[in-house]
Amino acid sequence: MGMDTVKRFDRIVAIFIQLQSKRIVKAQELANRFQVSQRTIYRDIRTLEASGVPIASEAGVGYSIMEGYSLPPVMFTREEAGSFVAAEKLMQQFTDKSLGSYFETAMYKVKSVLNVRGKKWVEALESQVRIFPNQQLFNENIPNALEILFESIAEKKQVFLRYTALEVDKPSERTIEPIGVFNENNYWYVMGYCHLRKDYRQFRTDRILKIVGASKPFVLEHKTLDDLRKRNEVKNKTKVRILVDKKVSKYLGSSKNHQGFVSEKIKGNQIEMTFMVDDVQNYFSRWYISFGDYAQILEPESLKKRVSEIIDNMQNGLK
Repeated sequence: MGMDTVKRFDRIVAIFIQLQSKRIVKAQELANRFQVSQRTIYRDIRTLEASGVPIASEAGVGYSIMEGYSLPPVMFTREEAGSFVAAEKLMQQFTDKSLGSYFETAMYKVKSVLNVRGKKWVEALESQVRIFPNQQLFNENIPNALEILFESIAEKKQVFLRYTALEVDKPSERTIEPIGVFNENNYWYVMGYCHLRKDYRQFRTDRILKIVGASKPFVLEHKTLDDLRKRNEVKNKTKVRILVDKKVSKYLGSSKNHQGFVSEKIKGNQIEMTFMVDDVQNYFSRWYISFGDYAQILEPESLKKRVSEIIDNMQNGLK
């Protein structure tokens, strides 16, 4: 058996597994994953059909396995089993307690189908892998926040929140239609349509004081999470450009990503950095001051003024 034949067999098995894992799978999605042409995917699908797998297809939609058809799970390789250990540790530390417990139950099922070598591989890694988040991601008093949000998004049902925004001390109560959740700068956020503000907002999960799933369905049609985040970037963020000395820029590291870093280009002995910033007046301006003697603000003027104000206030405090 030639290597090309082995690769094709492995790809066909992987396609079959993916078809079982989703309701609809597009040919282009499969072609992208396996880095082959759509014509090759069409051939592989016909091979599966010829072997007796009942695949339904619809032009422009994708492929699906007919309801009720399934085969027992294939065995996992030890490398795949090792990836489960990392996933389990991440779930324990970066999701709420409710979802973490569900994943733990799922892991028992996964481990049950591992061969002896795979079980030993997992056991050897489990006690030697640790992940430590650098801040609290959820309010400890609501251990099922993500579970409620996931259910709401899937079922298109509204949720009630009691929420403390960063700029106010008093919590507000609002009903939202959650669109999606995402993790950014080590925090979990939910993007949703807020009926109180009559607009889309994003809420940090560690500031949610109470969350209750409601039976009331969505009343609006919403765009995707990616579309709404792009909209927010244009609507709420400020473009910032600065020049930073090369000998300093290398020490900024990941901190620049937390400030909305977009791109950079070399200009002689300096690096021109571009950012899309949420809060120019406070967070970015104070971060800039930490290395400002080796940098220059190109835009906006409001940042220059704010940095000058902060420095003046610091100097007055030293008198």
